Amino acid sequence: MALRFIGIDPDTGQQGSPTVWVDEEKGELVLQGWRPDEKLEAECAAFEVPGHAPGIPPHEAVIRVPARMVPMLRKACDVAEGTGL
Repeated sequence: MALRFIGIDPDTGQQGSPTVWVDEEKGELVLQGWRPDEKLEAECAAFEVPGHAPGIPPHEAVIRVPARMVPMLRKACDVAEGTGL
């Protein structure tokens, strides 16, 4: 895996910092974030999308990333698409 570091939440100090990377081989975003509380996870699990089963599959996770990291997420999306910003 060729991870390219994009950014880390500047407001979280030395511990528990949400982070954004791009896996350049797979063209995927890799995110580290906060775990949701039970209420939010249940709300996400109950959300219905046509053509998809409700719930969160065991191989997936819901994470929280602060909105202040939107610029990093945009950059990661650009990198994953190959624009190289």
